[in-house]
Amino acid sequence: MENLSIHIKVSPELFIKNPADSKLGQSILSESLVLIDQLGFEAFTFKKLGEKIGSPESSVYRYFKSKHTLLLYLTSWYWSALEYQLAFETANQPSEIETLKIAIKSLSKPLVLPKDSSFLNESLLRKIVITEFIKTYHTKAIDRENKMGYFKAYKQLVERLSSIILNVNQNFKYPHMLASTIIEGIHEQRFFASHLPSLTDISAESKIVENFYVDMAIKMTQKNSVDIKI
Repeated sequence: MENLSIHIKVSPELFIKNPADSKLGQSILSESLVLIDQLGFEAFTFKKLGEKIGSPESSVYRYFKSKHTLLLYLTSWYWSALEYQLAFETANQPSEIETLKIAIKSLSKPLVLPKDSSFLNESLLRKIVITEFIKTYHTKAIDRENKMGYFKAYKQLVERLSSIILNVNQNFKYPHMLASTIIEGIHEQRFFASHLPSLTDISAESKIVENFYVDMAIKMTQKNSVDIKI
């Protein structure tokens, strides 16, 4: 993947001026990752970011209207890059089952960003997604922001994995539920391993999480869906 020329596109609704197109904007993105990781999203402010990059707070507002949209920009960048990685690694696989296995493996491993994203730290970006992404949609504004396209990148990733699941079993009734469960679970289990270990069976660096979701996905898609009557 690192040899491909890929340009990550983020929904224009998330920014005033695209930060990826300027040195200052790239500095805003890279240093915001550092600060959010150090302080947490709640304590992170544009004033602190401006001090970090040596630029007035107002310069950050030329790119983003709020720290909420900045976080959405960062997470959207991650999901878009992850979808590219998944698409590249699942191309030309010998079978539908193998494609599903490779897809889950791709989602589980560290993200490799394209060369034009070198200003972003891959491991920090993944860490921020794991710890902070849930805060982007657990808000009162979720329905309005969804209509505005704020979550387009994440929904596209879920849709791609859902299509792979349906290729294994076109009669499977819950492809989107399974896809979102796998994606969320892969990231949540890493968080649990680091902070709430009693909620998981893996260590922070374990590859068992990949095996777990491969096993779950194959077993669920290979059997006929059963409606539970209560």
